[in-house]
Amino acid sequence: MFNQDVIGVAVVGTGFGQKVHIPGFQAHPRTQVVAVYHRDLEQAQAIAQSHNIPHACNTIADIVSLSEVQAVSIATPPFLHHEMAKEVLQAGKHVLIEKPVTLNATEAKELYSLAKQKGVVATVDFEFRFVPGWQLFSELLSQGYVGNKRLIRIDWLGSSRADAGRAWNWYSQKEKGGGALGSLGSHTFDYINWLFGPIRRLNAHLSTAIPQRSDPNTGELKPVDTDDTCMLMLELADGTPCQVSISAVVHAPRTHWLEVYGDRGTLVLGSENQKDYIHGFRVWASQPGKPLTEIEIPNRLLFPKNYADGRISAFIRVVDQWVQGITKGEQVTPSLQEGVYSQLLMDLTHESNETSKWVNIPDLEEFLRS
Repeated sequence: MFNQDVIGVAVVGTGFGQKVHIPGFQAHPRTQVVAVYHRDLEQAQAIAQSHNIPHACNTIADIVSLSEVQAVSIATPPFLHHEMAKEVLQAGKHVLIEKPVTLNATEAKELYSLAKQKGVVATVDFEFRFVPGWQLFSELLSQGYVGNKRLIRIDWLGSSRADAGRAWNWYSQKEKGGGALGSLGSHTFDYINWLFGPIRRLNAHLSTAIPQRSDPNTGELKPVDTDDTCMLMLELADGTPCQVSISAVVHAPRTHWLEVYGDRGTLVLGSENQKDYIHGFRVWASQPGKPLTEIEIPNRLLFPKNYADGRISAFIRVVDQWVQGITKGEQVTPSLQEGVYSQLLMDLTHESNETSKWVNIPDLEEFLRS
């Protein structure tokens, strides 16, 4: 018998969906995966069977018509998000959507307005907000540890696309939402907004180190028109300068690093974990003239359980927030509003790169009303 206290969830998309969403929902005490979507019905049925999921579907219409489905998580490539999420929202179902939420801010704004109109709870998988080291870093910042901020530096350097032999796919195509800016920059813009507040203007340079990759079906070389390295200069609304370096094609010992320098202190958050971009974050702090000292992450912030795939631990916390919002009938943060902001900043990054100019960032509330 279906338990009314448990929220029936459908998982749409079975790459990241199968690695992270299905195990995350199955581990959460208040969610049950009742349906799975794959465009190939046989594939959907095989995945459903292997994960003990009752329903397998190959259309979103079939997914939303199931009475057991109260909420839907969308983990397909970005170019599919807008139409899928629209159909889910129009059916009045709650939605969890992977980032980047859409291909542009206009589409993201449409989803935001639709979710509001339908009164459903929509969230985005901006999981860094839920990682223990990041939460400690946020607490120290909000306590004024650094004083007045003078400089922020962010490096997110990885090698996931460094192999020129890695096949050409949607990630290689700008029109499908591929590239390092979409996969990593979407997170970066969200956590900058969360930790430091809005951005006033930006200047961007995007580049592609590997301009061709081979088609997995034909073997022919195809052009890559997405970025694999992004260099960004930002000026925050409070005037603080922020420098961001993002790359998916470098072998760097320091994979993900945030440094904040203020008049009263320095805070550093970093991870050298090459295999798992969620675990391994540590926090260091120092007062002027004193050495950097590691600050232990308190037990209250630690994940209660770690998984072989570290992304599951953080995803479960995203789900937990979403479930609480659904239960109370209240919006949660991050919501589609944060998804719109991240997407708007990505759109303006492309504009800056194409024009080689600084671009001003509109106020989010004004943008949502426009």
